[in-house]
Amino acid sequence: MDSVKADYYELLGVARDASDTEIKRAYRKLAREHHPDVRQGDSQSEELFKQISEAYAVLSDPERRSQYDRYGHNGPQDFGQASGPFDIFDIFASAFGGDPFGFAGRGARVATGQSLRYEVQIDLQDVLSGVDKQVKYSRLAVCETCDGTGAAPGTQPRTCGTCGGVGQVRAAHSTFIGTISTVQDCPHCRGTGQVIATPCEDCGGRGVQERTETLTVTIPAGVDDGDELVLRGYGSAPPGGGLAGDLYVRIRVADDPRFLRRGAELHAELELTMVQAALGDSVTVPTLEGEEQVEVAAGTQTGEQTVLPGRGLPKSRSRGRGDLTLHMRVLTPTHLTPRQKELLAEFAAERGEHPNGRDKGFFERIKDAISGE
Repeated sequence: MDSVKADYYELLGVARDASDTEIKRAYRKLAREHHPDVRQGDSQSEELFKQISEAYAVLSDPERRSQYDRYGHNGPQDFGQASGPFDIFDIFASAFGGDPFGFAGRGARVATGQSLRYEVQIDLQDVLSGVDKQVKYSRLAVCETCDGTGAAPGTQPRTCGTCGGVGQVRAAHSTFIGTISTVQDCPHCRGTGQVIATPCEDCGGRGVQERTETLTVTIPAGVDDGDELVLRGYGSAPPGGGLAGDLYVRIRVADDPRFLRRGAELHAELELTMVQAALGDSVTVPTLEGEEQVEVAAGTQTGEQTVLPGRGLPKSRSRGRGDLTLHMRVLTPTHLTPRQKELLAEFAAERGEHPNGRDKGFFERIKDAISGE
């Protein structure tokens, strides 16, 4: 971060007397826009994501916020160390999971929501340059009415009297070897550590609602079919609070009829007429960056190759690009006119060739070579 830090309230775009709900909503909006998994390769967005996460971590904690309001960035405490160092992704996941710091109740286990999977299709041109794709999917998201608490507006969940907010209770069982103590989820609060007296009407006290989300995901250049991007905290939020799961975006690369892909290498077949192959020619070939002229040498045979360096795809694990290899295939003319047949016969005669069985066979030529004829 810069030596002169921006004001936390200004970073989140909220007033200094903003409520906890307003602060959390402002952070969610900005965090979704600037998350590094969404804006891959955008260093400015990544830095802003770090700053707004730090701002939220301070302003969502009453003690830290009080210190910041009194002393600003130069207060008696280092905000990043007062309660432990910041983990921006934990801050993000907890903000989208319900409870401000990811715990359903004091001492209770941290619940984690379901991770989701989505497939997006791109083409080879997208692999070359990278592309932004919209992802539309459904997930369980934090209820905006109760802000994930599950309690009706104006009320708060209360600590479970049975487990004291721990979410677990001990049970003693007598056996032939003595008394054995076991730990199990509290039957009263179902392991959440909290009891909701007045449930939120919109989510029925669960703290989550089914919601359709639309994200713009940046797919980097060089990805391969089957690669996955992991967007932390974009999966479903668990009922009762906790950490949201992840969203796995699987990349499917559509086949291109012009090219065969092998990693970063591309291969294409170049069809040549008999005349082009015999005399040589300047041929137009397709590449991912448009058409390109290629010189075909006289006497080119089927199976020969020409390599266009750097005309393949970006290498995903190193710098540079692969090559485009052209595989030559000489086409034999068909459906000849009488005049064309006549010309080919003259050509064969000129070369000493005798088609239609008039030429000596292979074994006869071998015998002639042995006898010296």
